[in-house]
Amino acid sequence: MAYARSETHTVASTKIVIAGGFGAGKTTFVGAVSEIMPLRTEAILTEESVGVDELEGTPDKKTTTVAMDFGRITLGDEDLILYLFGTPGQRRFWFMWDDLVRGAIGAIVLVDVRRLQDSFATVDFFEARRLPFLIAINNFDGAPRYPEGEVRKALSLPDSVPVITIDARQRDSAKHALIAIAEYALAQLTPSRG
Repeated sequence: MAYARSETHTVASTKIVIAGGFGAGKTTFVGAVSEIMPLRTEAILTEESVGVDELEGTPDKKTTTVAMDFGRITLGDEDLILYLFGTPGQRRFWFMWDDLVRGAIGAIVLVDVRRLQDSFATVDFFEARRLPFLIAINNFDGAPRYPEGEVRKALSLPDSVPVITIDARQRDSAKHALIAIAEYALAQLTPSRG
């Protein structure tokens, strides 16, 4: 976490990663909450992706992130600046994840319950790196709704990992997830007193 001091207060900045499977809503999330025009590295899906990318659960998806999404949001009274890095979802771009998570204090794993199996590798990635993360169930229109406890059980998560429900299209909902991961990551970094 970086800090800048002025005569009146201290401003901190940090990095949060937005991850998840292909088509889980990462680009939408970053775009909904960013206070700057987000940087997007999207490419149009072509015939070459057939058989390479798993498109079955996302028939209307026309583009895909090929490097990252980047955005920024200021929380509080300009006290905390979060830099958001959205990962690409396809397996062929996962080699970039190690670089994207370097220096991050935490991650939000977006989950589409219609394709829950796409979340297992992402959860494993953050568990292996001991990076604090939370699960954000992205409520897609027409998708079934499951209690957060059932999703926790299906992903074999310990009780300590937060599971929340959001709508990645809505700024306030995405902002709620960012506040939740910032608080969770801070609690993981702060030694308990007692």
